[in-house]
Amino acid sequence: MEQVLFTFTSLLAMINPIAAIPVYISLTQNLSLRTRSKVIITSCAAAFAAMIIFALAGQAIFNFFSINLNALRVVGGVLFFIMGFEMLRGRTVPKKLEEETDDNYGKDIAVTPLGIPMICGPGAITMVTLFMQEATTPTDQSLVVLGIFLVCLTTAIIFAVGEGVLRFLGKVGASVMMRLMGLIMMLIAVEFFFAGLPHYVKTIVDAL
Repeated sequence: MEQVLFTFTSLLAMINPIAAIPVYISLTQNLSLRTRSKVIITSCAAAFAAMIIFALAGQAIFNFFSINLNALRVVGGVLFFIMGFEMLRGRTVPKKLEEETDDNYGKDIAVTPLGIPMICGPGAITMVTLFMQEATTPTDQSLVVLGIFLVCLTTAIIFAVGEGVLRFLGKVGASVMMRLMGLIMMLIAVEFFFAGLPHYVKTIVDAL
């Protein structure tokens, strides 16, 4: 159980689903309760599937495509910055098209940006890859998978609680929170970007 607890607490702190509530609220505030529930389930299921894939085959995928984990930090930083900038302007990413149904829009935002990269982002991918590399027995690997599942389940519960927050804040409060979180997300994006950038700067300098 120590392995499960360690995986759960570490990954939950990395994902920080509480910080993702304003994004979830801003993206789903005009959807029905039924559709919002589907968004929660789909986003957490997508994040779980992605984390399991990277936990089991992450290192092999990175090696095959010659991808460095720092690339995920840089790309994640760019994505978060774009999302944060649009939220600061009072907009959401992606935007619902006029002819698009609520269900289709809900499926789109559930996978991206909520499932990936909000829940399963560069930090989470790196962490689950390392956890699985350190798990030397099938039992330890199963415990890592259980820890990932519990994190996704907890995230779903936290998002569901966000429904109550949405009703409490109302549209004006949700709009204000969306702009504040947009600014915070832009700051997080800068941290992600510059955390991965030194690797490439060093590579360029060494090549000169």
